[in-house]
Amino acid sequence: MIRRLKSGEYRLYSRKKNPKTGRRRNLGTFSTLAKAQAHERAVQFFKRH
Repeated sequence: MIRRLKSGEYRLYSRKKNPKTGRRRNLGTFSTLAKAQAHERAVQFFKRH
C-alpha cells in the first residue's frame, strides 16, 4: 500500500495492520511513485519465494 506524503515522497506500508499498535508497518520511503511500486513488487516476490 503506497501513500503520498506531504513532502512529496511516497511511502510503502504493509497491507495488514500491526495488531499491537493498530498501525501499518513502514516498508520504506521513496522519491518517486515508480520506485515505490518497484519495491512493492520486490517485497511481494520475496514473501512467496
